[in-house]
Amino acid sequence: MGNTEKLLNQIMELKFTSKSLQRQARKCEKEEKSEKLKVKKAIEKGNMDGARIYAENAIRKRTEQMNYLRLSSRLDAVVSRLDTQAKMTTINKSMANIVKSLESSLATGNLQKMSQTMDQFEKQFVNMEVQQSLWRVLWLAPLHYPHQKVRSTA
Repeated sequence: MGNTEKLLNQIMELKFTSKSLQRQARKCEKEEKSEKLKVKKAIEKGNMDGARIYAENAIRKRTEQMNYLRLSSRLDAVVSRLDTQAKMTTINKSMANIVKSLESSLATGNLQKMSQTMDQFEKQFVNMEVQQSLWRVLWLAPLHYPHQKVRSTA
C-alpha cells in the first residue's frame, strides 16, 4: 500500500469520525431539549430543586454538544489539509512523469510526442477534478437538507 493510499484511508477514517461527532452533537441537542422540558414541568409543579438539577443537565448537554461540534470542525480542517496534500502528491507524480516524457521528446525533437504528453497531462488533471467534484457531491449530499424542511422544523 503506497503512501497516497494510506493518506486517503486516513482521510476517510477522519471523515467518518467527524460525521460520528456531528451525530453525537445532534443527540446531545435532543437531550438538552428534553432536559429543558423537564425544567419547565418541574417549575410548573413548584419543584425548584428538581428544576435546578434539570437545568444543570441541560447546560451540561449544551456544553457537550458544543465540544463535539468544535472537535468535528477541527477534524474537518485536518481532512481538508490532508486532502490537499494527497492531491498535490498525485499532481507531483504526474508532473514528474510529464517532465521525463517532455525531456525525451525534446531530445528527439518529436513535437507530436510532446503534444500527446501534454494532452495526457490535461486528461489526468481533468479526471482528478471530476473525481474531486463527484466525491464532494456524494459526501456532502446527505448533510444538506432542503431549506423548506429546515424552516418547517425550526
